[in-house]
Amino acid sequence: MGILSGFMGNASTMNKEDVKKELSNILADTEEVNAAFKLVRDLIVFTDKRLLFVDKQGMTGKKIEYHSVLYKSISHFSIETAGHFDLDAELKIWVSSSQTPTFSKQFKKDDSIYSVQKILAELCG
Repeated sequence: MGILSGFMGNASTMNKEDVKKELSNILADTEEVNAAFKLVRDLIVFTDKRLLFVDKQGMTGKKIEYHSVLYKSISHFSIETAGHFDLDAELKIWVSSSQTPTFSKQFKKDDSIYSVQKILAELCG
């Protein structure tokens, strides 16, 4: 997927080494990036230790919030696929004993949400 897909809200796969460089201040010295997806400016990063949500905020994206979730604390997750009239797909993740989703991310109509779901199934199962 290209740059236009990222602007349209489609998740695009990112190069692991580029993500590792971008998150060098956040990742542990021995932590490895397994997969990463970009949603407009935000990132969903799967490492060998945790799941990271990188939320770039504001007009410039200089302010960044990092959510770190250990795989063992994910109690369940769901995906809602896009339909004919509803073009957005949605990923929801519940952490520990939360009754409502702790994290929710919107995807446009593409297959990347299935890739994210497969990785979660492998890492949380």
